[in-house]
Amino acid sequence: MEKLGLMKKRMTVERIPGFMASIYEKATRMVIESYYSQVAEEVVSRLKAGVILDLGTGPGYLPIEIVKRSPSVRVDGIDLTRKLINMAQENAVRAGVADRLHFEVGSAAKLRFEDSSYDMVISTGMLHMLKDPIKVLRECYRVLKSGGEAWIYDPAKVSSQIDIVKWKASLTFGERFVYRLFSLPGLFKPLHAYNREQVTEMIAATDFKEYWVEEGDNEIKIKLRK
Repeated sequence: MEKLGLMKKRMTVERIPGFMASIYEKATRMVIESYYSQVAEEVVSRLKAGVILDLGTGPGYLPIEIVKRSPSVRVDGIDLTRKLINMAQENAVRAGVADRLHFEVGSAAKLRFEDSSYDMVISTGMLHMLKDPIKVLRECYRVLKSGGEAWIYDPAKVSSQIDIVKWKASLTFGERFVYRLFSLPGLFKPLHAYNREQVTEMIAATDFKEYWVEEGDNEIKIKLRK
């Protein structure tokens, strides 16, 4: 069992491959209003001012929506895919909010930031992709200020809100080829949301003592307070 668990961990893909970045970006762009805007509203209703870290930021749409709603909030976003970070930087400039956003390539399991640096840490749709989610949760605890919170949504309800016909129509010939190639049966496993028991076990292995777990339709929301 231990060897099988180690094998699964090694096979887990933690990043969006660079060659699929544009396909992913077009999908996430379609749910800015229906998903990211709603999450942004929840975040700023909790944090009126301060510094937020967004793990697995992708093309940066959630941080952009957050700072649009609160001039006193700054967001740092990290992602393992350089092409998505480049897109996030360009999107921030186009949105006119680049002065309050910072994006960089980085691993959530080994954050370069100092202890007690952030008022809040957020993540949407990343937990199920992690090789070592406990290590990431421990990093969240480390970089949070006392009283700060980590909000984790997983899997993010993005795919269920995409107009598939419209999205496919937006793809270039090359993107359609890549999509068809990597959508063949067996190449991708369906998204799997952790259940409450599994999440509770993960949290127990960290220093978080105060937390809330909410289960939905193939989605789980986790809020942890340092």
